[in-house]
Amino acid sequence: MSTRKGEFITLDDVIREVGRDAVRFFLLMRKPDAHLEFDLELAKKESSENPVYYVQYLHARCVSLLREAEQRGIPFISADKANLSLLKEPEEHRLMAKISLFGDEVKYTACFYQPHRIPLYLMELAGIFHNYYHHHRILSEDMELSQARLVLINCVKTVVANGLNLLGISAPKKM
Repeated sequence: MSTRKGEFITLDDVIREVGRDAVRFFLLMRKPDAHLEFDLELAKKESSENPVYYVQYLHARCVSLLREAEQRGIPFISADKANLSLLKEPEEHRLMAKISLFGDEVKYTACFYQPHRIPLYLMELAGIFHNYYHHHRILSEDMELSQARLVLINCVKTVVANGLNLLGISAPKKM
């Protein structure tokens, strides 16, 4: 929008251009007192540069891993039956620590009227997860380790789905 030139784009135009999810995410990730710059080109990108794509891709990847495990015949077991002591990698510990903070983020978001906390939290979680995914095999020949990692993946998926739901943004199963 340029007030000097008398040019503007309506919100309806932006939604048609990039989609409802991207608009919501981009608007919600800004602090209320921060200047808003909406980068249409960034919002259209289907890459890790686009924050909403990055977070939604995290959810889709988790769903895909759980689906692939099922296809490989790796049974999903509950957290109380999995040997979670096998999750020893630093990236696994970072993931567990981050997902354990989700309830606090929701509480602080509500108490201090700071909706930007949820998108920022989800972007940080996505960064931790994608780093983990690129350095470790989730599904391996070690059934017990795979099952423990699948429990972790399912927890990440649940947190991301809940976070996106709070924002009114879809959690796609495929991308």
